[in-house]
Amino acid sequence: MFRFANPDFLYLLFILPFLFGFYVYSVVSKKKAIKKYGNPRLLSELMPEVSSKRQLLKFWILFASITLVIFVIAGPQFGSKLETVKREGVEIMVCLDVSNSMLAEDVAPNRLEKAKQMLSRLTDGFSNDKLGLIVFAGDAFTQLPITSDYISAKMFLSSINPAMVSTQGTAIGAAINLAMRSFTPNEASDKTIILITDGENHEDDAIGAAKAATEKGVHVNIVGMGQPQGSPIPVGGGNFMKDKAGTVVITSLNEQMCQEIAAAGNGMYVRADNTNTALKAMQSEIDKMNKTELESKVYSEFDEQFHVLAWIALFLLIIEYLTMDRKNRIFRKVKLFSCVLLLTSGVAFAQKAERKNIREGNKLYSSEKYTEAEIAYRKGVDVNPRSAEGAYNLGNALYKQGKFPEAAEQYQLTAGQSRKMMETREGQERLAEVFHNTGNIFMAGKEYAKSIEAYKQSLRINPKDDETRYNLALAQKLLEDQQNEEQQQDQEEKQDEQQQDQEQNQDQQDQQQNQDDQKENKTQEEEQPNEQMSQDNAQQILDAFLQDEKDTQEKVKKAQMEQQERRRTEKEW
Repeated sequence: MFRFANPDFLYLLFILPFLFGFYVYSVVSKKKAIKKYGNPRLLSELMPEVSSKRQLLKFWILFASITLVIFVIAGPQFGSKLETVKREGVEIMVCLDVSNSMLAEDVAPNRLEKAKQMLSRLTDGFSNDKLGLIVFAGDAFTQLPITSDYISAKMFLSSINPAMVSTQGTAIGAAINLAMRSFTPNEASDKTIILITDGENHEDDAIGAAKAATEKGVHVNIVGMGQPQGSPIPVGGGNFMKDKAGTVVITSLNEQMCQEIAAAGNGMYVRADNTNTALKAMQSEIDKMNKTELESKVYSEFDEQFHVLAWIALFLLIIEYLTMDRKNRIFRKVKLFSCVLLLTSGVAFAQKAERKNIREGNKLYSSEKYTEAEIAYRKGVDVNPRSAEGAYNLGNALYKQGKFPEAAEQYQLTAGQSRKMMETREGQERLAEVFHNTGNIFMAGKEYAKSIEAYKQSLRINPKDDETRYNLALAQKLLEDQQNEEQQQDQEEKQDEQQQDQEQNQDQQDQQQNQDDQKENKTQEEEQPNEQMSQDNAQQILDAFLQDEKDTQEKVKKAQMEQQERRRTEKEW
């Protein structure tokens, strides 16, 4: 796509016919002047250094230079830049249950993976809507703030697992309340909450939270995951999760509770199975909502590209200045026109090939044909490996395909030319987006420290980007959780070591006590050799020994149970 920023300057092209007419007039005038002195053919033999071809070459070079200068000041634009547009859509907050009970396999492959697949396909059907994601178990956390960046949404979705929330349970009410706080303030569009859960061990006032959401005009829709008859929870190695009593846990879909929450939230309830019934029902419910204007940032097909034409015009003016009207005796046999034409045509051909491939890639990219766009961009980069625009567009195409390591490499090449990109506003916005996407890639790989630095660099360039600011806060929270989890693991390991040491010391003390008792009994026997031990005395000694051994075993078992209780919460599924 191509346009001029200042098309009014194109009216200057009307001076070109007058310039050509003036040149023709001057040539005719010169010929008439020569005829006054005699036959032009005879006079040409007397002026061997005069070259009409050189004069014609100088004119056409000057003519081309003026034409290019006019196009330069008209401001040619193509490529891409970030701009804010308004689209009609709705806001959707998805609350996904990530408790251990969601690992049950009564829905293939399991409840959690089925929910992620359904959300991924649901996201593919969005075009102008905004989407946010909350994960919850015993607590609720924002995984993705409300956004129209569906690529980031699917990327965050793929990394969800039960380990993200350390406190187990099913705090549905907390998830609904957090979703209500996550919608865009003062936005008039319709809003809805999609709650995906098995309803296992409902812990808080979810019905009250759903009613509060309804009073604010937000519908709460429920997707029930699992089967009412229940299923065990796999823990690996062919084993299943057990409760404190050692009984295998059977987790069931609490369908009645889900229906009550949906009724209180003025929404619909649907049970997910191995078909697409739940997905179609949710898509139909979203289509019924009233869509209003939503602001979001997208890329348009316009970017300043006058630099190439300006350099070509300058080069032609230099050639025109160095070209003499008369023939040079030394270089008389050199075809200057041929050399200039060959040089300029080579440069122009390379630039034309690069622009052609990038424009073709832009068309494919806008049509969401990212694989074909990648091929076109790579052709452009092969022509000019130092092209910042080519590297940037190629990085975006790879990012859209989920090829994050390759996209990060291209973004790094683009960021290497940051000084040049910072000279224009479009370049600054493009560079900020490079760091934003790089931060998303690092976050997907759980490299939270690197993602935080990338988001900070993006905000230094574009401090008004709310999406980057939200992602930065999320990355900082995830990094803090990661560090706390590592510290907790270290503390648990230290406690285990201390407990083992205490158990070993207790065993040693018990063994020493037994040995002392045996020695004491033996001494008493030696002191009374002539006294015959009665059967009752022998039985008493044996009972005392067995009681000591039993007390020792009970102490060891009690210490082990206390250690397990410290690690175990009230509910682990």
